[in-house]
Amino acid sequence: MPTPHHSNGAPCWIDLMTSDTEKAKAFYGELFDWTFETGDQEKYGGYITARRNGRSVAGMMQKQEGQANFPDVWSTYLRTDDARATVKNALEHSGQVYVEPMDVPEQGSMAMIGDATGAAVGLWQPGEMKGYELAAEAGTPAWHELHTKDYAAAVTFYEDVFGWDTEVMSDTPEFRYATLGAGDDAKAGIMDASGYLPAEVPSHWQVYFAVNDADASVEKAVSLGAKVIDGPEDSPFGRLATLTDPTGAMFKIIGATS
Repeated sequence: MPTPHHSNGAPCWIDLMTSDTEKAKAFYGELFDWTFETGDQEKYGGYITARRNGRSVAGMMQKQEGQANFPDVWSTYLRTDDARATVKNALEHSGQVYVEPMDVPEQGSMAMIGDATGAAVGLWQPGEMKGYELAAEAGTPAWHELHTKDYAAAVTFYEDVFGWDTEVMSDTPEFRYATLGAGDDAKAGIMDASGYLPAEVPSHWQVYFAVNDADASVEKAVSLGAKVIDGPEDSPFGRLATLTDPTGAMFKIIGATS
């Protein structure tokens, strides 16, 4: 499959903040057939790049002192030509800054913000590192989805800050959903989660990974220490399951319908 084209405002990278990088590498390496490369400690803080078939698909980093109270989590990064300008724009549209823009030597620039509904999302301004090099095939990122408690505010935020051209897939009280782009060209989704997210769970992004066989992947993940939160079950888009990895980070898988 050709390298994905990462347009401005669209997801271009994912990474895992984990309390145990060795356990994470063992789990995802076995589940998704990933290999790993650890970056220079001084330049890159030991950031780990995950590869499938030699091409980058995700990152991992060890939680630092002071982050122990934060859950292990997968994060989505949206592409931008200017991380500092995007952060400024986000602040002007009711966003927050969690990590100020910072340069990653030779690779690019990153930041972490909270959108207008409190969901954390990363920014990536590419240098040499353009983003993940494989997508929508087994063991690679397949979809990115915001579950938000304030659907209207979220849609407006991503339109205003990231220039999203949104397409409404459904707008009923039972199911409100909009996408970045339309049809097969859609890059990400926004779901109204106000009816099901518990009060203590904030709005958040979720990452989907493609698999060849959802049921077999769930069985394998559980054997490696994962827990099943939901599914697997058929949907109009594929067979879905939600899991947590051995240290509690949530992710989704999607395969062909049975």
